Amino acid sequence: MIQKIRKEFFAYRNGVVAEQLRAAGDPHTIIMGCQLADVFTITNRYEKDARLAQALWDDSQHRECRMAATMLYPIEQFDIATALAWCNSVENVEIADVLCHRLLRHLDYAPQLWQQLNDSTLPLVRYTAFRLLLNLLNMNRIE
Repeated sequence: MIQKIRKEFFAYRNGVVAEQLRAAGDPHTIIMGCQLADVFTITNRYEKDARLAQALWDDSQHRECRMAATMLYPIEQFDIATALAWCNSVENVEIADVLCHRLLRHLDYAPQLWQQLNDSTLPLVRYTAFRLLLNLLNMNRIE
């Protein structure tokens, strides 16, 4: 299944965007340059599946796989231990933004997760905490 998804990313690749991301310092070694909307279109063809999403997330060198993982993990199965592990392995602000917007903000325990993340001393984890907080404020889930 992962290979099929990767082939779809390849079909949507945008070399100009990929080169711009590389030049800007994107840490991923595999960058197809897909737009977020394209990743969303591709993931909508698949049922949400925790094992598939985790396998995509574990491919930390592939930008689009990381983004797709956030869209394919069933919210009701995403426990706090997994959420903390994912947040602690975020490699750049783009992935943090997508993770917060597509997955974390929908969790019942998102306000508690924000508080735990906010206690971190790691810059990207703190950034993720603040992006989650922004999402929660926009959704009126925190006063």
